[in-house]
Amino acid sequence: MAVTLADVARRAGTSTAVVSYVMNNGPRPVAAATRDRVLAAAAELDYRPNRIARALRARTSGVVGLVLAGASNPYYAALGRHIEQELETRGKLTLFGNAAFAPDRQQQLIERFLAAQVDGLVIVSADGGHDVAARAAAAKVPAVYVHHRPAEARTPLVAADNATAVRSAVEHLRRHGHQHIAFLAGPDDAGPVGERRRAWHEALTSRPGPAPDAADEQAPVLLRSADEQAPVLLRCDYSRASAAALVHRLAAEDRLPRALIIATDEQAIGILAGASAIGLRIPEQLAVISLDGTPESAYTAPALSATRQPLEAMAHHAVNLLFVPTAEPFLPHAPLIPRRSCGCVPTG
Repeated sequence: MAVTLADVARRAGTSTAVVSYVMNNGPRPVAAATRDRVLAAAAELDYRPNRIARALRARTSGVVGLVLAGASNPYYAALGRHIEQELETRGKLTLFGNAAFAPDRQQQLIERFLAAQVDGLVIVSADGGHDVAARAAAAKVPAVYVHHRPAEARTPLVAADNATAVRSAVEHLRRHGHQHIAFLAGPDDAGPVGERRRAWHEALTSRPGPAPDAADEQAPVLLRSADEQAPVLLRCDYSRASAAALVHRLAAEDRLPRALIIATDEQAIGILAGASAIGLRIPEQLAVISLDGTPESAYTAPALSATRQPLEAMAHHAVNLLFVPTAEPFLPHAPLIPRRSCGCVPTG
């Protein structure tokens, strides 16, 4: 039979109320010697608090649902770890759900988390689909988006300063002598990648407005206007394989740019792998900067220069917003980490 509060109280020689105060850190203080005796008794009996019973009494589950756009992607996985750690500091258990980049799956996870009576939702959203946080608002469950949110959403969003990060990448490559700097985006402009692409275009043209776009978004494409100095836009899927194939194609057609800013680390790693396979020298023949800066980026060959997304700060602010809705807006900086792939020689 399961060990109860009464069992622990008998072993410790105290009341069940005192045991409850110790296990719940309140609401009344307990003398240090009595607390130690209760904890020792609980350990001897292998007592585990009944989380469900506690939730029914307190009307809180102690659980927060975390929806990750893609758990296998290193960027989202690292962000998820930081969010879990932040929730742990609040005494919350994290319930993970992997949307696998599918809006329908994301919607299903939200419904299941709400049915489990979570205390809140952190949504690292997949591109596309509806505002799933609206369902949480209707259920009076606090929610926060991280990294991306649908255009129509009013739920708080925590994301890095993508525009400043892209401008710093452009200026860094210019200091290396590059004037014609291409950009590798995804198959469309959904989510933060679209913001990064627009920031790149504005940084190069010094004027706001729509950037050049692909006529056929189903295949990787290199765009040039009649003016060869116009910004060059590349597109491929968010995968290493697609990016590697893109390098092979452009090299075969003698259309490789000399400098390239890449929207995601997954694409950047594919670019480096594809370049290595055909003997293309990085950075001598192609200088590269990525815009994710996941931990993996430091261990590619050559090491990948990147604007490091402030995942820890994003996680901290997201969890703070979840429990303190009046917290001040926050736009964390994504610093540039220069490494070998852009032409920098690491020091130290």
